[in-house]
Amino acid sequence: MELPNNIVRTNGTLNDQLILKTEILYKGMNGRFVERFYLTPSTSYIFKPLTNNGQLGKEVWVHEHILPYFPAIFPKIISYSISECTDLNWMILEDLGQLSHDFNEESVLGVVKWMAWWHSLPLGKLGNVPLTGLKPRIEEIVADVCVKKDEFYRLLPSLKIEKALIDAIFSQLKRLKLSEIQVLTHGDLHMGNFAIVDNELKILDWEHTHLNLPHWDLYHLIDMSHPLFPKKITSPLRERILESYLGQVEYEVDREAFINEYFLFASVFSIWMILLIQKDLVENGGKWSAVQLNTQLEETVSSLQQCAAALLL
Repeated sequence: MELPNNIVRTNGTLNDQLILKTEILYKGMNGRFVERFYLTPSTSYIFKPLTNNGQLGKEVWVHEHILPYFPAIFPKIISYSISECTDLNWMILEDLGQLSHDFNEESVLGVVKWMAWWHSLPLGKLGNVPLTGLKPRIEEIVADVCVKKDEFYRLLPSLKIEKALIDAIFSQLKRLKLSEIQVLTHGDLHMGNFAIVDNELKILDWEHTHLNLPHWDLYHLIDMSHPLFPKKITSPLRERILESYLGQVEYEVDREAFINEYFLFASVFSIWMILLIQKDLVENGGKWSAVQLNTQLEETVSSLQQCAAALLL
């Protein structure tokens, strides 16, 4: 069924006169809603306005320049509009149906299989891939954490984190030399951005794709916490995930150095996340409830403790 030409009004909103019903899926960072809309009881699409003003045009660019090299593991764009006026930016994507966002070993190893594949793509044929995504690069995160070192140490008693673990992290940060490997990354690969649909894995929301260290995608998959998608990670599972990745990626890598760098990367990223979550809690949460933020905080503290402990082995 073809979409009517006027399915989106000139003001960038759905034309409700042509739509049977809508369902809100989630609220973006700028307050706009991503929705499922039905033209008939059995025909539906996803309407996605620009949800982060800093990502203007990026998702369409990725779909036109990067994803044509990919197998069908993502929802396709049916129609779109790009405008300097952010309210007039939107996409309509195919509706994959009801999504199951489960964090279990089978689904995560399925993501790792494809991640190792897109990390191995030769960058020369991909064009001008963005150099930045949604969050600061790890170098900026390290600098920010170092500036706020004393602030974090003051939190240790309330977080029940051993001082020796954090001492080890900051000791290694002094002589940190990051790998120079740069790969194509999804950029925001938390649990809400991959799903099982009819027993097939799908990877969603590619607007934050950029060049970065392999650890960026791995951290978001394994140890990044999210208020809407709580999960539990253990040290043995983390090790199996990393080993699976290293067994499938095609670029040359020193296994021991790579894993040690991951533990340090994850530790400092988790410190940065904890400081952000604490700030949100002090400021009454913003878009997230205190319950969601406290669950996210507990999860991030657990990941930090596990990764920091691995650095001491």
